[in-house]
Amino acid sequence: MDCVLCKKKTDSFLDEKTYIKYYHCIQCEFISKSPELYQTIEKQKERYTLHNNTEEDEGYKAYFQRFLDFTLPHVGNPKKALDFGCGATSLLSQILETKDITCEYFDPIYYPNTLDNSKKYDLIMSTEVFEHLHHPKKTFESLMSRLEKGGYLAIQTQFHTNDKEVFKKWYYHQDLTHIVFFTKKSFEVLAKMYDSEVVASNGKNIVILRKND
Repeated sequence: MDCVLCKKKTDSFLDEKTYIKYYHCIQCEFISKSPELYQTIEKQKERYTLHNNTEEDEGYKAYFQRFLDFTLPHVGNPKKALDFGCGATSLLSQILETKDITCEYFDPIYYPNTLDNSKKYDLIMSTEVFEHLHHPKKTFESLMSRLEKGGYLAIQTQFHTNDKEVFKKWYYHQDLTHIVFFTKKSFEVLAKMYDSEVVASNGKNIVILRKND
């Protein structure tokens, strides 16, 4: 099977406990579950509703604040932002509005009709979304096309260690709706394809890319 990101040949390996097959790209370090295990939107919604995230939840607010504390110092002074894959609430957008950043939001399950294809943004954020994507390269390309030149894409998704045996013991892939997995290098490879560059990463779960002028 070819890697869906860089088209290089992948190595396959089996998780002996779950009998799930994974495909690992040595070139860009991308890992994906066998495609027949990809979850439908309906199944993803069933799983997401178990999270019970609300705008009044202080822990949920703190989660987004940690993301912004890392992200905002690296992205200049954005005026127009988009929260891509916001989930059931618009909490991240609300927080940004308090910082004088106009922020729209979209989610394929909860807010599927909010994207305006004519608009471009200074900052697009996507938190805990990319691990669910059936077509991550296509989504990445679409998000880059929605950025102004010099704009930023900030992505949060847990990075794997690029060690297959460690990966098998990792909690993150045990969620059935988590089907694709990245490292910083995966995003560096994508960046080169779409005239952008990685400008910051915390090495764990956040990467920030800048679209070239």
